[in-house]
Amino acid sequence: MPHDALPGEPGPIPVDVTRWAAGLPPGAWPAGFAASGTVCRNEVFALAGRWRAREVSSVQLAAGVLAWGHGIRGYGPFRTGRILAREQAGERLEAALSGLRADAVAPAVLEDCYERFTTTAKVPGLGAAFFTKLLYFSGYRRGRGGIQPLILDRVVAGRLPAAAGPAGKYRTAWWTGTWSAYLRWAANQATRPEFGNEPDRVEMALFTGSWTPAFSAHA
Repeated sequence: MPHDALPGEPGPIPVDVTRWAAGLPPGAWPAGFAASGTVCRNEVFALAGRWRAREVSSVQLAAGVLAWGHGIRGYGPFRTGRILAREQAGERLEAALSGLRADAVAPAVLEDCYERFTTTAKVPGLGAAFFTKLLYFSGYRRGRGGIQPLILDRVVAGRLPAAAGPAGKYRTAWWTGTWSAYLRWAANQATRPEFGNEPDRVEMALFTGSWTPAFSAHA
């Protein structure tokens, strides 16, 4: 599995595989994932590739993504296990994510997937800060630029300028159109030389605080 960090990524996230596998419903942990005890975004992207090839289930993909997302937080396995054990969790995850298996994902499809997570395919306990992680790893197509799905959590939202739309006004929930406005803004910012036309480098710079768009001519 790839372990090299992406440009701008803070570094590997520690994952206690034994504890995670024990805390989830039977069969939910993806075999071989985070076997080294740490995981970088590239390994999560590799897991998403296995999901697109139907080698792992949507539940297994969610387990890996949420393990990366929770990191060293001690409640991660318990909280994730409770989410994935809910009735119809697997069916709802599949319904929300299935449109992202295509080779190319249009912005309208991204918006539809986001909307599903908030309505018909809502999984109790899975809020936007985590389901945008699922959308990111499932739908991001590296090297293509343009509008790509990105993570939106309270840290990123708190560092967004007004030019990115209303996302910065909220910390726990965002409308579909609010997320979409953030994606469009990030796609524009990604054309800056330091981001190499990769919108997720904008998200990572916001998360780490290494870039302050409020003082940027592009903001």
